[in-house]
Amino acid sequence: MPSSPSFWNKRRVLVTGHTGFKGSWLSLGLQMLGAEVVGYALAPPTQPNHFVVADVGRGMTSLLGDIRNADALSAVFTRYRPEVVFHLAAQALVLPAYEDPATTYSTNVMGTVNLLEAVRRHPGVRAVLVVTSDKCYADGAATRPCREDDRLGGNDPYSSSKACAELVCAAYRASYFADGTAGEPPTALATARAGNAIGGGDWSANRLIPDALRAFSENRPLAVRHPAAVRPWQHVLDALAGYLVLAEGLYARGGKLADAWNFGPAEAAKHSVADVLQELVRLWGGAAAWTTDETPSRHEADVLRLDATKAIGQLGWRPRWSLDEALAMTVEWSRAYVQGHAMAIVSRQQIACHGLASTSPIQIAPVSLQ
Repeated sequence: MPSSPSFWNKRRVLVTGHTGFKGSWLSLGLQMLGAEVVGYALAPPTQPNHFVVADVGRGMTSLLGDIRNADALSAVFTRYRPEVVFHLAAQALVLPAYEDPATTYSTNVMGTVNLLEAVRRHPGVRAVLVVTSDKCYADGAATRPCREDDRLGGNDPYSSSKACAELVCAAYRASYFADGTAGEPPTALATARAGNAIGGGDWSANRLIPDALRAFSENRPLAVRHPAAVRPWQHVLDALAGYLVLAEGLYARGGKLADAWNFGPAEAAKHSVADVLQELVRLWGGAAAWTTDETPSRHEADVLRLDATKAIGQLGWRPRWSLDEALAMTVEWSRAYVQGHAMAIVSRQQIACHGLASTSPIQIAPVSLQ
């Protein structure tokens, strides 16, 4: 089920975390759908970054601010009166969370509280989607894909912070958003737990695909911590397509969809880090290679898989790109960047190719990557 341009056209949308990898792709897709997009986030977390190289800020109102600043965030709601809110602002990496757990918890937990307080105090917000993580589930579900009603938990600060954010959302949904205020329909609040998002424009440290592409471009082998680890890999546009369909449904159907939702690859997909690297090496060619890093490292779950049956059955969503296709699109984007192409055009082409915003009125000239 694709997103509806007729729904998103002129819709007032707030995206927190719009300068990040996933937030910048979402903001660009919303622009192509005709939405009036406002973003609130810290400055882009890496240099370079997708937000800048794809010129995402040109088609939206981009505001720099900290999600932990409740007053500044509330002022955004007062001025721009969003109807739909996507909350992606977060400390999004496992290893930095080990180094600075306090910032991770204050951002991921209290940042979510600040967002929901702003929603609660500003009538007119009809749909709120808080993006958490597949890592919000307690360890121990390796024998089968995780379902939305599985136990939350996490043995590391990042995973724990995302589980906490889920609990915060559940409490606010039950306490404040079940009924509308005087003359206003209720706000529908849902959470989204997506798999490991991959795609062009991610320069984050300590993420497999960016680390691999950096190493390959520098003609050095990549040292890998956990080659046997299994993750629910998916292209970032597959996850975002799910977010858009869910947000549209929240607006139209309200509390019937106000719940937790998984968005992950097909159930049969069970790919390890080594599987991903083998395909990346083939796609990149040349001297691309990887080795196993035997240095002791922090705890990370051995297996993470998501059961997306609920989203497939109730939302009509399903992943469009296989892992091989997702990796091919990631390498294509990265090669285009290295070759100096206009990445605003390349990113829009990939969004249109995926179908997330294929009916965009924007005319996009083809780019040859040969």
